[in-house]
Amino acid sequence: MSSPHIPVSRSAPAPPHSIQRVRTAPARVNLIGEHTDYTGGYVLPIAIPFYTQATIAPSSDGNFTLRSTLFPEVRTLTPATLLQPSRDWSDYSVGVLDQLRSLQIDVPPFVMELSGNVPFGAGLSSSASIEVASCLAMLALAGQSLSAAQISLLCQRAENQFVGSPCGVMDQFAVTAAKAGHALLLNTRDLSFDLIPMNIGDLRDACIVVCNSMVRHSIADGSYGDRRVEVEAGQQILRQVYPEIRDLGDATLKQLEQTASRMPAESLKRCRHIISENLRVLRARDILLAGDAVELGKIMLRAHESQKVDFECSCDEIDFLVDTAASLPGCFGARMTGGGFGGCTVNLVKCGAVDEFRTALRHSYHQRFGVTAETYLCTAVDGAMELQAEAALTETL
Repeated sequence: MSSPHIPVSRSAPAPPHSIQRVRTAPARVNLIGEHTDYTGGYVLPIAIPFYTQATIAPSSDGNFTLRSTLFPEVRTLTPATLLQPSRDWSDYSVGVLDQLRSLQIDVPPFVMELSGNVPFGAGLSSSASIEVASCLAMLALAGQSLSAAQISLLCQRAENQFVGSPCGVMDQFAVTAAKAGHALLLNTRDLSFDLIPMNIGDLRDACIVVCNSMVRHSIADGSYGDRRVEVEAGQQILRQVYPEIRDLGDATLKQLEQTASRMPAESLKRCRHIISENLRVLRARDILLAGDAVELGKIMLRAHESQKVDFECSCDEIDFLVDTAASLPGCFGARMTGGGFGGCTVNLVKCGAVDEFRTALRHSYHQRFGVTAETYLCTAVDGAMELQAEAALTETL
């Protein structure tokens, strides 16, 4: 399957004689490491070939105008407008503008149009893709630059504080800093990372297939927020007993067991998932470096079971997809990816079995739920910083 096409903007946002700047950010899928990125833990995502494209140019009327080829709403702001959420797609871009202003970065009035093909509500980081593409476009217009870490944290703040979604930093960092052909092992506490090659040993013959359950997922709703509260309550109890623990990224399963009687049952389960998930991420790194597709598949299945039983963020449709995938020829393993409560599964499949796998999985899902799932064959692609470097080179030619 070839890389998805990026739709060309249908309108021309730039006034005559102005210079357009185009910035592009991919989506991401997380191989393993769910709900660890807001507690100082580890994640192992890749960027995938779905994209948001932001085309920006100076405005001719002194206002900020945001439009999209994907949504009907057009948002216009004056320089004096108090930036507030409007509860539509534009909040992700306006939140970024708000954060740039807080850093005293003077973004001149613009017309910006977004286009792209990242599935919304699928757990593939459509929001982070919009945020990062918007940020890079605004920085280009302002003649400023920030590091990958600064961009990631800025976009996370935009989503946390402006949009109201309590996400961690994984999505924004993966979208920004990923590298083609590699998984990105990120320590979310200090944003240090390693790029892990995905073409060693048996993994040369293994492909990533993402399956969209078509159950729309949103981390801005109450279920995700409830889990955050439960996690933080358990983390606080651990820190009271073990003051040396900064967050769950430092905690061990033994320490959790020793404080179990002090915790609500929900917090105990949530913390057990996160602490054990950190161990699985580090184990997955070693498995990738050994090129062992069979073991990687096994640990993906164990991760899903933990999400299902301890974090309780799965659903019937996702569990059916994981169980069915694991039973199909050529599948090494599968798990839910993203924040949960719907969205997508990520599947590790022998490349020669991909076509049959996709057909069988879609057929079984349609028989069970009457819904046509979408499947995407995904490769690990460059993040937005690499794409920006290419765009900057083009602009100088």
